Amino acid sequence: MIEKYESGRLIQIAGQTYHSDVKIIGGHVTGNWWRQEGHRLDQADISDIIENHPDILVIGTGYAGRMLVPESTRRAVLNHGIQIMAENTDSAVRIFNRLHEEGRKVAGAFHLTC
Repeated sequence: MIEKYESGRLIQIAGQTYHSDVKIIGGHVTGNWWRQEGHRLDQADISDIIENHPDILVIGTGYAGRMLVPESTRRAVLNHGIQIMAENTDSAVRIFNRLHEEGRKVAGAFHLTC
C-alpha cells in the first residue's frame, strides 16, 4: 500500500504523494495530518483510528524517531484492544506494509520529519 517513503520529504501511497504527515484508516488516507502538540501523539490525535478498531496501529515517529508517544496514549490504545507498534517512520512503513499484505486490519499514523 505504501509505495515509497523518503525520510523527511514525502510518502507515496496508492499512487498519491504526500509531503506532510498522514494517517491510514481502513485503507483510506488522511493527508496533512497535524497533532495538537507537534511532536507528541495524544489520544485525541488518533481518536478516529481508535473508533475504527483496527487490530494493530503502526506509528511512524519520524525519521529520527523524535515524535513522542506517551505511555498514556499507548495505554488508551491498548485499552481498546488494539496492539500498538511505534518505530521510526522508515521501519514503521515496512511493518505496516507487511501487516497489510498479510491481510491484517492495520491502521497507520506516520510523522514524516524528524
